[in-house]
Amino acid sequence: MFQAKVELEKAANVLKLLGDKTRLTIVAILQKRECCVCEFLEVFDTSQPSISQHLRKLKDAGLVKEERRGQWIYYSLNQQCEFYGLVETIMSHVPEQIDKIKIIEQSNPTVRCGC
Repeated sequence: MFQAKVELEKAANVLKLLGDKTRLTIVAILQKRECCVCEFLEVFDTSQPSISQHLRKLKDAGLVKEERRGQWIYYSLNQQCEFYGLVETIMSHVPEQIDKIKIIEQSNPTVRCGC
């Protein structure tokens, strides 16, 4: 499969973004399912504004896209992003976050927050 090469500086910025453990974990989760902020709160020991900042950075870089459903926003990986191939390659070396996804699914936070 042909993968376009990306500019070195842009690739470095993506690698910096993914160099953060929280953002790397968010991307690993989003590789398996879309999530809203309240679902990420179940697996990270941090505040909602902090999670939202991480998601904003990923979105600003084009790695993540959002879809509004009513008053809630769901996040997913942007497979149309020019860096998607790079992200896929990186994620192939990162453990799947099945345990965190199970926590999200078992706690079902969307019922509590109204998503």
